[in-house]
Amino acid sequence: MPTETVYGLAGPAADPLAVAAIFAAKGRPRFNPLISHVADLAAAERIAVFSADARRLAAAFWPGPLTLVLPSQTGSIVCELARAGLDTVAVRVPAHPTALALIRAFGGPVVAPSANRSGRPSPTSLAHAVDETGDRVAVALEGGPCRIGLESTVVSLLDRPRLLRPGAVTREEIEALIGPLAEAEADAKRSPGRMARHYAPNAPVRLGADAPRSGEAYLAFGPHPPGPGVWNLSPTGDLAEAAANLFGLLRAADLSCPVAIAVAPIPEVGLGEAIADRLKRSAGYVG
Repeated sequence: MPTETVYGLAGPAADPLAVAAIFAAKGRPRFNPLISHVADLAAAERIAVFSADARRLAAAFWPGPLTLVLPSQTGSIVCELARAGLDTVAVRVPAHPTALALIRAFGGPVVAPSANRSGRPSPTSLAHAVDETGDRVAVALEGGPCRIGLESTVVSLLDRPRLLRPGAVTREEIEALIGPLAEAEADAKRSPGRMARHYAPNAPVRLGADAPRSGEAYLAFGPHPPGPGVWNLSPTGDLAEAAANLFGLLRAADLSCPVAIAVAPIPEVGLGEAIADRLKRSAGYVG
């Protein structure tokens, strides 16, 4: 299933057998919760308990790349396996017409973790999704290249607002609406994509590299001479372009079978915070 962020491996959130099949297809640890995708705020309120801050964020950023972690409604149809046995649920309304059409036609929440094998770079095209998990699905929906190319921002709204995973909706945009965000530690287990080594190609990743070493592929950022083994995330230094290109170029560089993939420094401001998060996890630097 295409979304504006990445392609997802979709199934009904209420069906534990379907959710188990998604885990099996991804090889995903079962303690990692899945996001329930719904068609609108009304559908979200049937599975999650919304606070005033949650409604402010939903009004500002849905449909869009923001996931909210909220208390689960009593009797919610989202199965325990999709929630990783927690009393919370992660929910968002995607901003892709094909995804929304599928969810509305189905009539209930749909889990859709990225359609890659667990720990691998997320797919931002149908071809990449099919290459990763296409042999495990019944239907593959073409939706074109993903507009954003990074997974959604995840914010927990439990004891206090926390940024669990940075994404295209930036920390600054969220804090402008609901005030300062705490760090993830207390609620990290409630978010997908928090493993120390995640989004990883086969080759090791070296960050903050001004130039490649012998045998390395190089992901440049900003003006850089083209050449063999060089892929540029954004020749103009545009963070949105770099985000959209990140996973696709990680895959392309990996296919050249380098001894490692060196990545140029990326400024960690705005969307750069999310890019840096994915790159650090691809290198196994953070937990």
